[in-house]
Amino acid sequence: MLKDIPASVRRFMDEIEELCGENHADWAINFKKSFANTLETTLKVKEDGTTFLLTGDIPAMWLRDSTAQMKPYLLIAKEDPIIRDLITGLVKRQFDYITIDPYANAFNEEANNHGHQTDHTAMNPWIWERKYEIDSLCYPIQLAYLLYKETGETKQFNSNFHQGVKEILHLWTVEQNHENSPYTFVRDTTRKEDTLVRDGLGSPVAMTGMTWSGFRPSDDSCIYHYLIPSNMFAVVVLDYLKELYSTLFTDEAILSCVTRLRDDIEKGIKEHALVQNQAGKTIYAYEVDGLGHYSIMDDSNIPSLLAAPYLGYCDSQDPTYLATRKTLLSKENPYYYEGKFARGIGSSHTYPNYIWPISLAIEGLTTQDKKEKERILDLLVATDAGTHLMHEGFDVDNPENFTREWFSWANMMFCELVMDYFGYKIKGRK
Repeated sequence: MLKDIPASVRRFMDEIEELCGENHADWAINFKKSFANTLETTLKVKEDGTTFLLTGDIPAMWLRDSTAQMKPYLLIAKEDPIIRDLITGLVKRQFDYITIDPYANAFNEEANNHGHQTDHTAMNPWIWERKYEIDSLCYPIQLAYLLYKETGETKQFNSNFHQGVKEILHLWTVEQNHENSPYTFVRDTTRKEDTLVRDGLGSPVAMTGMTWSGFRPSDDSCIYHYLIPSNMFAVVVLDYLKELYSTLFTDEAILSCVTRLRDDIEKGIKEHALVQNQAGKTIYAYEVDGLGHYSIMDDSNIPSLLAAPYLGYCDSQDPTYLATRKTLLSKENPYYYEGKFARGIGSSHTYPNYIWPISLAIEGLTTQDKKEKERILDLLVATDAGTHLMHEGFDVDNPENFTREWFSWANMMFCELVMDYFGYKIKGRK
């Protein structure tokens, strides 16, 4: 963890506090505590110059969470080489991990055999958990690209970055036909969301052009294994790679693979992900299997369908997105909850009637209505149970009941929404 918060970060927090003024003084309190929290409690700079980030209360680093935890600092990284080096070091460590095993979602700080070593899958001492999730590979590409676009930094594009990209492209290609995949996952558990059926292969799918995912970004298993929000995210980051390998680097083989894969996945989304809601409107399904089965729902973890414009897949005013959004923010979504104090989207990962600050932040980040952003920020502060930090989830009827005292990913999503409210945007987002 950093001994001292960099002066640039303190200046930025003071700048946000001034913008909040008296009308939103409570936002400023939560922003300053949340924005500093990641640096104070989760970050370690290793001797090799790479950056290791704890998710919070678990002594491991998730590829997804670590990106989300650091992304808001990109705006400061433009001016501060210390912050820029921290993010560069994180990207390097992420791609170090990907070259160890691209199917793993969470890694140990050292090769210490910690984590879920009894799972029935190809574990090794570096791996905390090996639940394969498409987004675990999308996020490091996103951070590497946004770091370059925001600051011009290129040191993250080392040999392991290029090797990691090759591993990702190979894996996503293999998983276009999961029946030929080497990946299986079984956990000895009574919680069905933590394991895959069919001896670890997952439920059957047909080939669609999309790429298969074992688990959702909640770390809960997919029901139908073409996870649409994650395939959307894959299209976005493949576009990033297409740009990088046609401008910054020269590798025709990678560029050709990127282009083919991107077009296959996009075609698969267009042909298989569009379904009818109860009102007969065309919307995006959450998961499909290519065999005619699909689910209409959303989960609070990102990537989500609600987050599609935030990720850069579509415009927030796209008609299909708006119809999908309206459906997700209604009882047609089984994880949409309304109560005495709040309404929003929760997750199979937590209790019924618990909604997540992450999904509330995304609701705010994907609307153009500033009053709605303000409403959500007020709600997030009012439901923090006096901690001045964001939780994983809280009870819509009693915010004093919550999971996780603090959750670094949720803290930084709150900060992103505050920054967005005052016009601070990160390049690469629509």
